[in-house]
Amino acid sequence: METWTVETDDDGGHLEVHSFRPAAEASIPGASGATEEPGVVLVHGTLVTDSLYWPFARNLSVLLGRPVHSYNRRGRGRSAPQPPGYSAATETSDLLSVMEASGSTDVVGHSYGGFVALQAALRAPISRLVTYDAAVSLSGNLNGRWRPQLEEAVTAGQLDNAWAHLVQGLGTAGPISYLPLGALRVLSILSAKTRLGSEMRELLPTAVLEMRAIIDADSHIQDYAELKTPTLMLSGGWSRRTLPKPAGSLRPPFLRWTLR
Repeated sequence: METWTVETDDDGGHLEVHSFRPAAEASIPGASGATEEPGVVLVHGTLVTDSLYWPFARNLSVLLGRPVHSYNRRGRGRSAPQPPGYSAATETSDLLSVMEASGSTDVVGHSYGGFVALQAALRAPISRLVTYDAAVSLSGNLNGRWRPQLEEAVTAGQLDNAWAHLVQGLGTAGPISYLPLGALRVLSILSAKTRLGSEMRELLPTAVLEMRAIIDADSHIQDYAELKTPTLMLSGGWSRRTLPKPAGSLRPPFLRWTLR
């Protein structure tokens, strides 16, 4: 794994990038060799860092025989914090900066990362795109997941309460999402003793701005009609449907599968 930095197009912004290459193609970070295949950029979801995806990125690189680049989005690791005026445009510009610097043509995005990738595909050419549980708001379908209590709890430093509202509001944790708030607060306290749980608590302030960015970028399926990027959209069996029914409303270049 190679660690390097990409400068963004805003003043002083930077992103921490981690690159995985087949052993025979190791090279200087950010510099494509003469025979190196175009890379794939992996965009992670909310409440995590890109380190959660390193095993997947490494395996994908071996499988494809191509470099795979994951990066910490704003507010994580050694990347710059979320700037004033943070929005979906911030994230899409960051993704395009990483693609340009790494010589990548394809993108894989998970959850919020899938939302970012789809937004970027509307702005600039992406050869191929795969999303898993992309957090896209269509015709206001995600408005009900936003809870003012989440932002209030984060502002007050009540992180266990904030975590409970987030899990219950998102509804993406399977049966756990339906537990009472009191039970979820207890789970938050217990999970904070783990590395991943502690990391999630630290990232709660970033989640508030990211959820706002999704809702502010609410769109309609027609907005994607001109998208030329071949796109495979995957969703998990526990995930709520974030795309309109019937699935026939999705036209080429979209494919949609559900994993159970």
